[in-house]
Amino acid sequence: MRRTPAGILFFMASSATVIAADPAWAMHVSEGILPFSWAALWAVVSLPFLAWGMRDLRERSQREPHFKALVGLVGAGVFVISCMPIPVPTAGTCSHPCGTGIAAILIGPCLSSVVASVALTLQALFLAHGGLTTLGANIFSMGIAGSFAGYGAFRLARSLGASPFVAAFCAGLLADWATYAATSLTLSLALHDDGSFWSMFVSILLAFVPTQVPLGILEGFISGVAYGFVHSRRPEILGTLVKGEAPCSSS
Repeated sequence: MRRTPAGILFFMASSATVIAADPAWAMHVSEGILPFSWAALWAVVSLPFLAWGMRDLRERSQREPHFKALVGLVGAGVFVISCMPIPVPTAGTCSHPCGTGIAAILIGPCLSSVVASVALTLQALFLAHGGLTTLGANIFSMGIAGSFAGYGAFRLARSLGASPFVAAFCAGLLADWATYAATSLTLSLALHDDGSFWSMFVSILLAFVPTQVPLGILEGFISGVAYGFVHSRRPEILGTLVKGEAPCSSS
């Protein structure tokens, strides 16, 4: 029974690989776009979050034997969802749904950062989506900014009395939009040269608007439906995050 979802996700991932494998466009920031100094900086910024997430995985897996299986399924979902690139030529990147909003709700934002980093690494290595030199920047945008924005939106919405569906919708929507705001930030900081940082930031951000506004809304609905299904059918796998455990702490 537990193998069926994994098999479905594997089939979807394989299908997405065939559909999305287009070497002409790279997911998120492309290889060679960022100067080495900026690429290294974003890698350094991302590392503590990944280390935090790995420690969280190790300690929570000791308490919950099946937790790793849940993380694996969530990781497969993030990979599939983020394998749907829409080229944005004016920004030098691609627009696509991310999946980190629902991931952050289910397993926490730090672990969501880890599974996003795995998905981005596989896409860079095998699909020519993104790059290895820009991996740190892409992890920061999708894995860190997206995950924490989504998780924060979910917790805030729930604290204000929103239903699980509405809270998860907000998580998916804001995680998606935060990812592209962060991508615009990383590109603008590195590439504005002697020009105006804010002018370039706004230009890149606006380049994403035609695709990312509807995609963000769509991802919000997907997150709401997915969370509502899990909440109604298998609430126990939501773990202590639903009860208010710290997002990246095992204490």
